[in-house]
Amino acid sequence: MDELVGRLASKAGIDDAVAEKTVGIVLGFLRREGPADKVQALIDIIPGAEAAIAASERGAGLSRLMGGGVMAVGTRLMALGLGMSEIQNIARELFRFGRDKIGAEHMSEIISGTPGLGQFA
Repeated sequence: MDELVGRLASKAGIDDAVAEKTVGIVLGFLRREGPADKVQALIDIIPGAEAAIAASERGAGLSRLMGGGVMAVGTRLMALGLGMSEIQNIARELFRFGRDKIGAEHMSEIISGTPGLGQFA
């Protein structure tokens, strides 16, 4: 988790705490909306990912009432103080990280198998 958080914080110019919350939100979204086996493979190779997802879900009460999908994720990330360009940079860096860890083919399957995600690839 530290490697991913550090990469995201550096790339987007955000602090580590925001980067860790972002990872939890994005991975939780992928778990709910993406191809389950591919997403789980990504989650399994990130130490601390399960805890980050759980922490992000504890604070999601109101946002769950507003619906799901990529727009809800964007709203939650903006609530952390992130702008659209930062969100795009984070998404691209997360995809690079995923390609490095589980391979380009599996990461491409996650991106193409998750509604709305292709616009960030």
